[in-house]
Amino acid sequence: MLRGIRLAAELGQRPHDWDVATAALPEVVMDLFPSTYPTGLKHGTVTVLLEGERVEVTTFRREGSYRDFRHPDNVTFTGELAEDLGRRDFTINALALDRRGRLVDLVGGRRDLVRHLIRTVGRGRDRFSEDPLRMLRGIRLAAELGFNLAWETWEDLLATAPLLAHVSSERIRDEFSRCLLSPNSIQALERLRLSGLLALFLPELLEGVGVTQNEFHRFTVWEHSLLTVGAIRAELHLRLAALFHDVGKPRTRSQREERVHFFNHEQVGAEMTRDALSRLRYPGATIDRVVHLVGQHMSLHYTPGMKDAAIRRVIARVGRENIPDLVALLVADRRASGTKEGGISPGTLELLARAEDMLKKDPLSLQDLAVQGQDVMAVTGLPPGPPVGKILRGLLELVLEEPRLNQRDVLLEKIAEVARREGVRTIPDQEA
Repeated sequence: MLRGIRLAAELGQRPHDWDVATAALPEVVMDLFPSTYPTGLKHGTVTVLLEGERVEVTTFRREGSYRDFRHPDNVTFTGELAEDLGRRDFTINALALDRRGRLVDLVGGRRDLVRHLIRTVGRGRDRFSEDPLRMLRGIRLAAELGFNLAWETWEDLLATAPLLAHVSSERIRDEFSRCLLSPNSIQALERLRLSGLLALFLPELLEGVGVTQNEFHRFTVWEHSLLTVGAIRAELHLRLAALFHDVGKPRTRSQREERVHFFNHEQVGAEMTRDALSRLRYPGATIDRVVHLVGQHMSLHYTPGMKDAAIRRVIARVGRENIPDLVALLVADRRASGTKEGGISPGTLELLARAEDMLKKDPLSLQDLAVQGQDVMAVTGLPPGPPVGKILRGLLELVLEEPRLNQRDVLLEKIAEVARREGVRTIPDQEA
């Protein structure tokens, strides 16, 4: 019996893989095929090697209780497909094909596909209590497919939502990321909020619910954040940056006379973002990238009369490699304001136009300097370490102000001067 037909046939999709299930016991499967190895005999799974491909074959089974909220305490093999399908999470995941290609639907999965419904197999409270991650998975499936959650499934989800606290951060992270990348990410985020699930793993986002903004925004902080997510392309770091870019606003909100302000919300938000993504065990590179975008999402705003040196400092601060992502975030932020026309402001267009030539010819990072760390160490006698970096950053400030200074002989002469200005004691200074 082939199970795992899932959505493909009814939705016109091509299945990516097939799960194979059988009434045969694992040892029988291993005897039938010349090349196998036991993937998980405890749970009845054997991997069969056929024509260079691996096929997982699992014996029909029924399961005991789930005391760890993830794995069954015991598994009993059965010759009945009905018992195997009856332990699945959602009806649309409990469809099967027999060896003749006939559909086996014992729990109403095809009906729910046609009605675009996510419904649990049996009582939702039982399925969610076995593995609480199924609540997130149901919301994710609905968002990916554009389905609704059956009313009784939603009510059972509300009743069991606190059980998500038993699920590891890594598993929550993976399902949450797929929610963010889904075509209906706004729907998924709102369902996570209304269900109480979001409060269990990203409570800081809820601080923006109902928080009104100033005249530049029609929507609350929470609503604006959702709309920004929906307005940016589906890449994980961009969707995360869109979701968190204004997370610091509720903690920085102030009002002077009739005007609402959010001074320094981007830096406060960057710190909150790092804490939140670290808690969910996102990879360090992803965290650094998202935190940087959140902390710099205001940097491309143009101030009339900006000098070239100021624009070079903006580029140096945000990093030339991050400008496309920041522009994407800025466009999504603007479109989600509800008060602004066009994808990008005339001021930002002016800044980017002026920056274009600078990006081609001007030194804008430490890597662009005509001297390197070993040059600084040779002049100062300093060993490798933070003081060397401090001097290099001081030299970069010089060439950001005046790019023509970026010549090796000129910067070598400036090293001692910059070291004194930055308060770095060099070996020659100490000997004197």
